[in-house]
Parts: sequence; structure tokens; C-alpha cells
Amino acid sequence: MITSREEMLRVIRRTLGREGPLPAETIAELQKQLDDPKPRLIPKRAQVSHREQVRLFVQMARESAASVEEVRTLRAIPGAAAAFLKRHNLPARLAVAPDPALAEIQWDQRPSLTVRYGRAEPKDRTSVTGAFAGIAETGTLVLISGPGSPTTLNLLPDNHLVVLHTDQIVGSYEDGWVKLRERQRRKNGRWMMPRTVNYITGPSRSADIEQTLLMGAHGPHRLHIMVVRG
Repeated sequence: MITSREEMLRVIRRTLGREGPLPAETIAELQKQLDDPKPRLIPKRAQVSHREQVRLFVQMARESAASVEEVRTLRAIPGAAAAFLKRHNLPARLAVAPDPALAEIQWDQRPSLTVRYGRAEPKDRTSVTGAFAGIAETGTLVLISGPGSPTTLNLLPDNHLVVLHTDQIVGSYEDGWVKLRERQRRKNGRWMMPRTVNYITGPSRSADIEQTLLMGAHGPHRLHIMVVRG
């Protein structure tokens, strides 16, 4: 029995005039490209020092309607999160990713905050997650799914707070993929993609209806990035 996936691929091959099995040399060349892909065009603005990449990331993220706050260490995160909630008159409750990278955050510094770890629930108004990388050329966050980073936290709550360290910021999308492949590469040289890779540039928005910009259309209404320099 032909599955829907196989049928879809068959139609694509037929449209491209490639019905039937591929030659062995073609398969080998494609596998080589998958195992060791080469970067394509990289914008000149991303080819700068790391210090300038951090500055560019902050600039581009703000231009995309995200708010960005720079803090010295993780110790400042509870205060920054509490200030964000107060500023927007939000409940002092946070759904936090069970990410080991966030384990050092001492939420008890702010006893007024109620913190729950795990995936997002419909009642959650504000989430806190880490990020895998930040892309300077567009101010984009890269978040990957896993046990410590449920994707629901990126999409379901109306307010998304992200902790990003400066050493996670890279220049271009290509640099981000290189970083991801290095993380995911197995002992046999092959690499396995995470189930989900989210690229987030600013809060969710849409202008599909009468070209009227609507914030929070398919995800968070607000995106607040806390850039940790220490």
C-alpha cells in the first residue's frame, strides 16, 4: 500500500521528470551535500566582529518589534522578568522551560513570582525559554525542540521571554546551521535534525486580512529578549 508521503514524493518526481530510482552516483552526491553542506551567499552586514554581531542582533530584533534588555548575569533575570510583568500589568506567574541552561536562575530572589516548569498550558500568559542561537543579520532567534525546550512555550502564551547569551549570537543563518549541525552530529559523521526548529523574528504578526497588521496572530503578542553578557 502506497502511503500519502510516498504518493506526494512520486508526484514531485514526475513533475520534475525524475520518475524511477536515482543513479547511485547521484544519490552519493546528494548524501555528500547533506553530510557536509557549504554556505551560500552571506550578507556583508553579518561579516563583522562578534561585538558588532551582538550590536546588530539587538538593533535588528528591536526593528522587528521585539523588546530587548541587556543584563550582566543570570542573577538579573528574575528581576528583569518581574519588571516586564509589572510593566505590562500581567499576572506574576511564569511557565518556564525545564532547560538545564536555565537551572542557575534563582527565581526565589523574587518571592512574588510563581514559577512552574514544563510545557505550556492554555491558562499560561507568559513563558520563559532559552534559545539555541541568535542570528545577527535579522535579529532572529533559533529555538530547537527537546525534553528541556517544549515548543508549546514558544507559541501558546501571549508573552514570550527569551534568555539569550551573547556567545550564542552568530552572524548569519548559515552560521546558525553550522552551529546546529555541530551540536547534532553523531559519531558516524551524520547529523540528526531536532524534531522542530523555530526561527522567531519579533512577535507573531499577520497582515493577511485587508493588509492590516495584527500582532499576536499566530503566537505571542510580545517577545522580550534578555541578552546576558556575563
